[in-house]
Amino acid sequence: MDLPRLVISAPHRSSGKTTVSIGLCAALRAAGLAVQPFKKGPDFIDPMWLTAAAGRDCRNLDQFMMGDEEILKSVARNGAGAGIALAEGNMGLFDSIDVEGRGSTSDLARQLRAPVILVVNTRNMTRSIAPLIQGFTNFEPDIDIAGVVLNKVSGPRHEDKLRKVLERYTGVEVIGAIRRRPEIEIIQRHLGLQPAREALGSAEVVAQIEKLISASVDIGRIRAIASTAPPLSAVETAQKPFPKPRVRLGVAQDRAFTFYYPENLEALRAAGAGLIPFSPLADEKLPEVDGLYVGGGFPEIFMEELEANSGLRAEIRQAIEAGMPVYAECGGLMYLSGKMTWQGKRREMVGALPCDILMHEKPRGHGYMELEAEGGSGWFAPGLKIRGHEFHYSEVVGLDSAKTSFAYRVLRGTGVDKYHDGILYRNVLASYTHLHSLGSEGWAEGLVEFVQKNR
Repeated sequence: MDLPRLVISAPHRSSGKTTVSIGLCAALRAAGLAVQPFKKGPDFIDPMWLTAAAGRDCRNLDQFMMGDEEILKSVARNGAGAGIALAEGNMGLFDSIDVEGRGSTSDLARQLRAPVILVVNTRNMTRSIAPLIQGFTNFEPDIDIAGVVLNKVSGPRHEDKLRKVLERYTGVEVIGAIRRRPEIEIIQRHLGLQPAREALGSAEVVAQIEKLISASVDIGRIRAIASTAPPLSAVETAQKPFPKPRVRLGVAQDRAFTFYYPENLEALRAAGAGLIPFSPLADEKLPEVDGLYVGGGFPEIFMEELEANSGLRAEIRQAIEAGMPVYAECGGLMYLSGKMTWQGKRREMVGALPCDILMHEKPRGHGYMELEAEGGSGWFAPGLKIRGHEFHYSEVVGLDSAKTSFAYRVLRGTGVDKYHDGILYRNVLASYTHLHSLGSEGWAEGLVEFVQKNR
């Protein structure tokens, strides 16, 4: 597979790599290239912005959840027909969940055989950039750090010093320099807090970033560096056409519920689900469906609007009591609860699950998860090991254990109570764990079978 590609990384968080990645996707697209974006890790928000910039669905590449083989298949399958692929890393280039570097952005770059562009926050830095770049180029010499983008440069003199230092001591090429501007720093904070599908005016934000990056970064050199990536070994990428749907699955999709991996939706369609979108914010009634999939998002931001749509909440509650199958993740769990409390305000939610939700100022669960199925879900076999991730500021409180059981035992992570996750109530499975279909064998097929059996 001959696909020009590169990885955008940084020495540490908050260096500006997301802004640069978005701008590059938009600039390369404006130059007439089909751009396939990827995001390392389980993140939902950055991929939405990259999707908006590239015009193609961004795909997550996560070694912990997916494994190496599925990563290569995803790159080959989704990169087909693209003129260039761009993968944004997470954290710093060498940051990892273990001391050997397994699962780091550099590990992904090695697997993809892709050159790396390093985005460096140069604020209050001059000559010290040289040992920083020397250390990064020498730490794992097989990683090709092909260029540097200088970010938050204070002015022409600052830029000139940085360029001369790098030229004298490192030989690493400077691909661009981005001046420090208050409006860009506001945008950078905004990108990490608000999903593109939730943000009003996201197209204008992308246009602003594209204009900045096009003026600050050598897009021609970016293309040339991406073209140095050698061909990847051929992998099986053929996909069968989606079959005729055998169940109708309602999917909650609006500004409150935006966290869905494209592969999860595709896996459900491949398993025989017709996906019917609906809005818990705006729709007065459920569409005609056999089951529901309520993904993650930020329902707390919209809890007044969700409470105000009392007719839909009541219909969902009645459908659950009547046995409708529902799969919910994180924000979906919160929405199905009784009441949600945040910033001193309490609002009514669906009221199907016998528990309430309490929001906190700091995360209650954050990171990768390992689970063992306990057999009560109806489609995960007892003892099956499952990998996923969680990131939630909310806590389940007042859970009536007499009315519920759990789908999973937590081997790593927090879940609902540090020991269990996946609240089971009637035909509902509601968990804090976000699963990825490429690393959760049988999830989509089992869910569709369960919906068909219990509709």
